[in-house]
Amino acid sequence: TEPTTVSQAIKHPAWLQAMKDEYQALLHNHTWDLVPPNPHQNLVGNKWVFCIKRHPDGSVERFKARLVAKGFHQRPGVDFHETFSPVVNPVTVRTVISIALHNHWGIRQLDVNNAFLNGHLTEEVYMAQPKGMRDPAFPDHVCRLRKALYGLKQAPRAWYQELRGFLV
Repeated sequence: TEPTTVSQAIKHPAWLQAMKDEYQALLHNHTWDLVPPNPHQNLVGNKWVFCIKRHPDGSVERFKARLVAKGFHQRPGVDFHETFSPVVNPVTVRTVISIALHNHWGIRQLDVNNAFLNGHLTEEVYMAQPKGMRDPAFPDHVCRLRKALYGLKQAPRAWYQELRGFLV
């Protein structure tokens, strides 16, 4: 079964490894810098979300742990400004596919793993260190986010800006 708390997850080696893998990926991606806390900062919380990924036959493919920011802790004008991100209309997708089929054009699909984690933040967002993964050298420091995390109000827009910049 999937754990609902960190204390449940760290008791099982597979879930603990999934947490470590996610944490290492976030560190490798330079998602945040550890900084001393400031009483004037708005501190965003976070939560670990656990999911068992399965093969089509139902067997376990892998254990997935994802660190999600508690975006409802964010304050407008303080740690986020613009949240709008364009979305595609299904009718537009069908139209493009129809035109491509009619003209015998190839169609390709792109899936970006952890897409939101690639979006750079323009606002100063501070988050508590993840439970179960505190840095022992700086246990009282907080994370100053450099890149978006799932759950942040501006994460979709940050990813869109990153993708747009790359494509243009």
